Amino acid sequence: MSDQLQNPPEVADAIFRIVINAPIERVWRELTKTDEAQGAIFNAWLHTTGLTPGGRMQMRTGSGKHVIVDGAVEEFDPPRRFVHTHRFTQYDDPVCKVAYELKPVAGGVEVTLKVLQMPVGTRTAKDMQAGGMMILNTLQAICETGKPKLGTRLMYLMFSLMEFVLPKRTRREHWPMN
Repeated sequence: MSDQLQNPPEVADAIFRIVINAPIERVWRELTKTDEAQGAIFNAWLHTTGLTPGGRMQMRTGSGKHVIVDGAVEEFDPPRRFVHTHRFTQYDDPVCKVAYELKPVAGGVEVTLKVLQMPVGTRTAKDMQAGGMMILNTLQAICETGKPKLGTRLMYLMFSLMEFVLPKRTRREHWPMN
């Protein structure tokens, strides 16, 4: 029996929430669009075999040469809920899940980002804890003003200029979308 079956990794959930003053359809599109970079999600491009349960999905760099996140769609209920598995390709960490839940409220849309079954003490957990509110704050800026804040845009510029430093294991040919 494998060590992981005998001693499964400890997991935790993280929940992030924000209210965005925008129509729910606009927020939903920002989270699920495939025809342009997702400004809220580190300017990565969503590639998928289909936004339906069982569909494969990846978040790739702007050049398309590197896969940042690999996963599969588990739930897709427009414009309310999108759940997918999540694995950073640069780490050997176990898979976790990401859930976006949208709910109309006074003043706009309440967006809840849940990171479920995060492997505790891993680089994935550290990155997801650090990035959760940044994603929601950037989503809010885009939906309310049409663009991310200047600091975020500069960070994205640096990401594109520094893509060459990504580990070779993140290259797209190592992550086929079967």
